[in-house]
Amino acid sequence: MFRPVVFALMIATLAGPALARPLKPEQEAKIQPAGKPEHCISASNIRETRVRDDSTIDFYMLGGKVYRNKLPQSCPQLGFEERFGYSVTNNQLCSVDIIHVIQSPPSIPGAACGLGDFQPITGAPR
Repeated sequence: MFRPVVFALMIATLAGPALARPLKPEQEAKIQPAGKPEHCISASNIRETRVRDDSTIDFYMLGGKVYRNKLPQSCPQLGFEERFGYSVTNNQLCSVDIIHVIQSPPSIPGAACGLGDFQPITGAPR
């Protein structure tokens, strides 16, 4: 069945390639789950994202909440490029959605990768 895309949003960090923000072990140790994982988050409430590596993205929301998405499989070049795009339906980004790594240059879509659940967390630095 065809579901029209009601709201499309492209996220691209302004930092250039090769600037992945992996956390130091002591920073990672401070991160704690803050509730049950959620299948979807509101795309319009995403303030910024931080790609930590090829399989981890932190979503910083309006209001201060942070969700960590651990992709079920490694996404080639995600940690290197730190940029990805996606399309959403009904303003929801969900664990069934696909992100596309944006390669530079020439800013074309790279690998397509599935998302996991969105785990609310505390202690995540920028």
